[in-house]
Amino acid sequence: MNIEIFQFKVEPANVALNEETITNWFAEYVTAKTDIVVLPEMWNNGYALPQLKELADNQLSRSFEFISKLAIQYKVDVIAGSVSNSMKENIYNTAFAVSKNGYLINSYDKVHLVPMLDEPSFLTPGNAVPEPFTLSDGAKVAHITCYDLRFPELLRYPARKDAQIAFYVAQWPAVRLNHWTALLKARAIENDIFVVGCNACGDDGKTEYAGHSIVINPNGEVIAELEEKPDHLTCDIDLDEVTNQRNTIPVFKNLRPHLYK
Repeated sequence: MNIEIFQFKVEPANVALNEETITNWFAEYVTAKTDIVVLPEMWNNGYALPQLKELADNQLSRSFEFISKLAIQYKVDVIAGSVSNSMKENIYNTAFAVSKNGYLINSYDKVHLVPMLDEPSFLTPGNAVPEPFTLSDGAKVAHITCYDLRFPELLRYPARKDAQIAFYVAQWPAVRLNHWTALLKARAIENDIFVVGCNACGDDGKTEYAGHSIVINPNGEVIAELEEKPDHLTCDIDLDEVTNQRNTIPVFKNLRPHLYK
C-alpha cells in the first residue's frame, strides 16, 4: 500500500488558498502508484476560530465536493484531514474520508477539544467514538484527530475491531513535538497497528506547528518522517506486518477487561 502525506501550512480563514495548495500538490505528487492521500487537521480555515461562524463549511458540502472530485480524478482514497463544519447551529471539527469512487466512507467529529488552542469556546465536541471503516482495497482503518491522540481509549476500540492503520490528522504545536512522536509510537506499540500521523506546519501568527508527519510500524519503529517545513511524504507499507505483530504479541487475546477499572 502506497501512502502520500501532505504536510503544509494551513492559511487561517483562507479556504480558497488552502484548496489551491491541495489541488496543486495532488497534481505534483500523486502518481498511478498512490493508494491513499492524507491531509492535515482543519485544512479549510485553520484556527481562525472567532471567524468560524461565518467561514465554517455547512454539513461538509463544500469540503466533500472538493475532495470527492480529486479522489475520482486521481483514483485514490483520501483521508481528508478535518475541517471546521457547521451542523444544526453548532460548529464541529469534522474528520472525513472519501473513496477513490468519490463516496463518503467515514466522518468523525473530534471528541476532545483543545483547551490550549481555545477550541471549547468555539467548537462543539463530538459524542461518538471513531468507528473503523474500510478503504477501497479492503484495508480496515481508523481516523482520529489531533488532541484525541492523548486519549488511548479512542483507538483501542477500532484496533480491537481489526483496524490495521490508525490515521492521526493534526495541527500539533512545535512546543510539544516530543509528545507527538512519543504518543504516536505508543499507540502503534500498544495496538500492534500502523500509525500514520499527518501534521500541519508553519506559524499562523498565534501558534507554530511542528510538522514531522510520520509513519510508524506496528513494532513502534519510525519508517518515514518529515521535518518541520512544508513537504510531502511517500511511503509503502505492508499490512501483513500487522498480522505478524498481533500473532507475535497478542495483546487483544490477552486483554482482561473484567479486571480493569
